Parts: sequence; structure tokens; C-alpha cells
Amino acid sequence: MRGRLFRALLPVAMAAAFVAASAHATECGRSAEGFNAWLSSFRQVAVLDGVSPEVVDAALSGVSYDPSVKAHDGGVAAFGHNFAGFAASHITPGGVARGKAMLRTYAGPLAKIEQRFGVPGPVLVAIWGLETSFGADNGSFPTFRSLATLAWDCRRPERFRAELIDAMMMVQRGVVQQRPGQLRGAWAGEIGQTQLMPSAVLMFATTPDGDGPADLIHNSADALASTANFLKSHGWQPGAGWDEGEPNFAAILQWNSAPIYAKTVALFADRLAGR
Repeated sequence: MRGRLFRALLPVAMAAAFVAASAHATECGRSAEGFNAWLSSFRQVAVLDGVSPEVVDAALSGVSYDPSVKAHDGGVAAFGHNFAGFAASHITPGGVARGKAMLRTYAGPLAKIEQRFGVPGPVLVAIWGLETSFGADNGSFPTFRSLATLAWDCRRPERFRAELIDAMMMVQRGVVQQRPGQLRGAWAGEIGQTQLMPSAVLMFATTPDGDGPADLIHNSADALASTANFLKSHGWQPGAGWDEGEPNFAAILQWNSAPIYAKTVALFADRLAGR
């Protein structure tokens, strides 16, 4: 979902070379000035972190600073304080009806996912609906341009530099099939039908039964299974409740740390479950 609080990140590529980068690679800025020089030096950091020169060139060639990403990042401080208003605008009768239809359509994969991870279908479908309208809008921001812009920005450069390395690793390992320049997602670099950051894709991408490569962009069942894997790895307790004050609400907060958003996920899941 565009404009939401940026969820907690889980960087994977944190090799010593990443920390001991050149002075140019550790600089940051708040505008396009200096971006190209930094990006050129960051290529060396990526290679030292284990990314092949070919993948680095494919991922970063032609990448430019995107001021619209910076604007999104600057405006993401809060959802506001009106939970009822936020929930009402995101949980509509049409959305609930479509969510219930998705529960029926994906009943088979969701049953496998719940058996494997303990996360019920209504919770996964609620997240799916809120994030991308059930896969209808996975985002249109070029992933490498977004990540490079945020990796250059002084607000949280180390976090996004790790995600930029992990995005290249996704390409190198064949986790995504798109060419780097074709990869699209949310403004902060999330990809797929439930919007996982590259580090989370590397850690949690899976299929409902755990066999074969996962495709979080084109395969809805894989996206749902990967979301369940994330939640299970962040403390989801099978059979426990998910509303605020219940054990699994904490896992939803790990998905998105904004309480209003987490409460909306829980309420949407309640509606889908007929609670």
C-alpha cells in the first residue's frame, strides 16, 4: 500500500567490506547533488560484498536520483490518529466481498500455508488486500532507482544500502526473474503482491508446500506463503488471536510498526473471518 509507514527492515548483506567502504561510499546527501559520484563508488562496495560486476552493471546502469521517492519518504511520518477513519477508508464492503472471494479461490493453498506456518487465511488475505489490492497494484516505482535514492539520502543510508545490496543479490541468485531495469514496486523498494523488502524476500520467499522457487510478483499463493513465513518467523503463535491485546498482534506490528495499520489488518481479518 502506497504511503504507509516503512516497516521494520531486516538487512542481510552486511559483510565487512560494506562497513569498511571508501569515504565516498559513506557520504550521503539530501538532493541529487553528489548522487552520481556516490553511486559510482558504491559499485565497488557491491562487488566487494559479493555481487558480480555484471549484476552490478545491470542493476545500477542508468539509475538516477528520484526526488519523488525523497518526497514520499519525507511525508511518511504517520497515518494520523483516527483509526476509525483510516479503517473505514481501507476496509470497504466491496473489499471485504472481494477478500472473501479470494479466500474461496485460494482455499487449497491457504490450507497448506496454515498447516505449515499456523497463520490463518483471513490474516494473509487482509494483508494482501491492504498492500496491493490483492495483487492489482504492486507498485510502479523502479526498484533500483528507489533504493539507490534512499541509500544516498542521509536519513537512513546504511539501512537502504544493505537493501540495495540485497536487491542485487535477488537478481544474482535468480530469486526474481525480471531484468533489474524492469523490476517495479513501492517507493521504498518493497516488491511483490504483499510488498516485502529485498532482505525479507531473500529470507522468507517460499511456496505453499516449500518446493521449487517462489515468485512473489506473479504467483499469489507464493506471496501469501512468504507472508506467512515472515509472520511465523516474527513470533506468530498458531491458534492464538490477532486483535490488539492478543498474542499475534505483536507479529502484525512486525509486519508494519504503525499501530493504526496493524489494527486495520486485524479488523480486516476479523471481517473476512466473519468475527
